[in-house]
Amino acid sequence: MTERLYYNDSYLTEFRANVIDVSPDRRRVVLDRTAFYPSSGGQPFDRGTLEGRTVVDVVDEEDRIVHILDAALGQTSPVTGLVDWARRFDHMQQHTGQHLLSAVLLELFNFPTVSFHLGAESSTIDVAAAALEARQVLAAEERANALVFENRPVTVEYGQSSEDLGLRKATQREGAIRVVAIAGVDRNACGGTHVRSTGEIGPLLLRKLEKMRGNIRIEFLCGSRAVRQARADFDRLSAVARVFSAPLDDAPELAQAQVEKLQEAEKVRKKLALELAQIRGRQRYLETVPDSAGLRWVVLRLPVLTDDLRAEAQSFTGGQKAVFLAAGEEPPAILFATSSDSGIGAGERLKPVLASVGGRGGGNSVLAQGSVLSKSALEIVVQTLTQK
Repeated sequence: MTERLYYNDSYLTEFRANVIDVSPDRRRVVLDRTAFYPSSGGQPFDRGTLEGRTVVDVVDEEDRIVHILDAALGQTSPVTGLVDWARRFDHMQQHTGQHLLSAVLLELFNFPTVSFHLGAESSTIDVAAAALEARQVLAAEERANALVFENRPVTVEYGQSSEDLGLRKATQREGAIRVVAIAGVDRNACGGTHVRSTGEIGPLLLRKLEKMRGNIRIEFLCGSRAVRQARADFDRLSAVARVFSAPLDDAPELAQAQVEKLQEAEKVRKKLALELAQIRGRQRYLETVPDSAGLRWVVLRLPVLTDDLRAEAQSFTGGQKAVFLAAGEEPPAILFATSSDSGIGAGERLKPVLASVGGRGGGNSVLAQGSVLSKSALEIVVQTLTQK
């Protein structure tokens, strides 16, 4: 059995221990005691060294903890372990911050936390809520940071599962229960590493929201992570402000005004493109010589079928006895339009041809579209439709 030193002292980073088991290649090591936290409960494992060998993973195997090393362990016992303090403290900040945030969301909105993940760049919690409004996010962030500033003690206690431990979330564990308590705020069964007071969490920043399997996922950052992200956000906003040659505070309004101008310009562009396509269609009709049956045929092979091509086709077939066929290569697609007096039903003609080559599509009597799986299939469709 491995004694978990981090249970009672999350700040312990150096320790001595005896080896009680080792793999034949001497890279999987079990100690009688360890300060290394194994991956568990949404919190990643600690890194560091064991007798100078880098610890690349720490695995919880119920009553013992296995240390995975990058190289074979030399001596047998005793050994010295050194925990990477920067990584450990970062995890402590994020994990205690999660307990605080979960307690606040339950207190303010009765939203229970259903899962937690501590990532390399940010952390997330999933809460049982159909939606989370902007005002609620702001209120939770403000309340959590107010509790950080109060520097409330964070303690570790032990009790029995048979007792009323006053937990925020019921535990399925039996027997001895480790409880992490934030004074006057939260009590939760947890085996993770935590700071001694809420002040050590540092600033808590809520970032993104997304729906996840009926719940709401909240991305958050604590401590140094929050500071780094706030700096990165400020730098990005400053870059936007420089583009507008304006003060940072004016950038959002200027950006919104620019978006509105672009949207209006896009409306005008689309209107002009439609009018130009209609003009092209009429001009193409006038320039096309009727065949022996009196039909004006246009067959186009294009790299891609553009949005305004439909308007050109309809303009062309607005004339008498006209057939417009366009094939696009990427992706392989077909546009087929006919005038009502051409004697050719566009959808009725195109649909079986597409089906014969594994394509799909359809339309009405004067306009039809479809797609196929390859350029060779597209060519078969063109050849079949143009047979007179």
